[in-house]
Amino acid sequence: AGFPEGVVNLVNGAREAVEGLIDHPLVRAVTFVGSSPVAEIVSRRCRELNKRCTALGGAKNHLIALQDCDIEGTSSDVVVSYAGCAGQRCMAASVLLIVGDEEGTHQKALLQNVIEKAAKIQPGTEPGKMGPVIDDHSLKKILSYIERSEKEGATILLDGRSWMSEMASSKGNWIGPTIILHRNKADGAMNEEVFGPVLSVHHVSTWQEAIAIENANPFGNAAAIYTTNGGHAEWFLTRVRAAMLGVNIGIPVPREPFSFGGLYGTKSKYGDMDITGDGAIEFFTNRIKITSKWPVPSVPEYTMGLVKQQQDQKKVNGIVDHANFAGRM
Repeated sequence: AGFPEGVVNLVNGAREAVEGLIDHPLVRAVTFVGSSPVAEIVSRRCRELNKRCTALGGAKNHLIALQDCDIEGTSSDVVVSYAGCAGQRCMAASVLLIVGDEEGTHQKALLQNVIEKAAKIQPGTEPGKMGPVIDDHSLKKILSYIERSEKEGATILLDGRSWMSEMASSKGNWIGPTIILHRNKADGAMNEEVFGPVLSVHHVSTWQEAIAIENANPFGNAAAIYTTNGGHAEWFLTRVRAAMLGVNIGIPVPREPFSFGGLYGTKSKYGDMDITGDGAIEFFTNRIKITSKWPVPSVPEYTMGLVKQQQDQKKVNGIVDHANFAGRM
């Protein structure tokens, strides 16, 4: 990219490398994106050294679909949101709350469309396909949440575990798009970060119930509302407890000049500011305040002009500007 040597460095390592970087006296600011427990550790260590830190943690992003949402557009967006990048991105959706009668025509059609679209996704690394998750540890974690959901009484509407046998001869940790219908909002997959292509679906009767579920989770990264009514959207946008909100957009990444980051006081964000936009400018720079005072110029080029200016003013309105007012308000 043309950067001078030494500007960009890549250091591989674990705890020792991280602590060495944070503790080094020449490192004045630290940014981090990862799990919430580690984000908190990084933030606390920086605080102890009085260093600036932005540490973004985990997420549990909720999508709320109202009865007036556009079924085709909403179902497509939901699938892209939760299954894109194998669900392993901080903005991926993990919970879909469908508002209204579970047996309602609109609600059933929406859920069926989501299932059908997700089921058409093919495994692979080519464009338009979904690749494997990052490692074996991640795969085991995802599988554990699916199995736990079954034990808790949830229904598997789309089982991505079939990919494990289908792709057994291929390298990688394969798990396909999975959709789970939960009867209990307290289920593990409804509340904890799974970080994979798993969508937890739960039906709610009222708007207030949807907000209560979203706001009860300890994260505050992103949320989205699906509706064709601006007033309905506004009601949710003013009540959702998350920092990045979308209207009919399941990956509501704010574009520049707006900043990217979770909500203060949640497990999605520790430290100061955000990592892009004006928040990043404030984080990566120092605001320097300068107070100065200069004597009134005494050079003839100024004094001669001042005398003439005062004479002209007196001729016009009889007032002389003894305060040397520049005339700008």
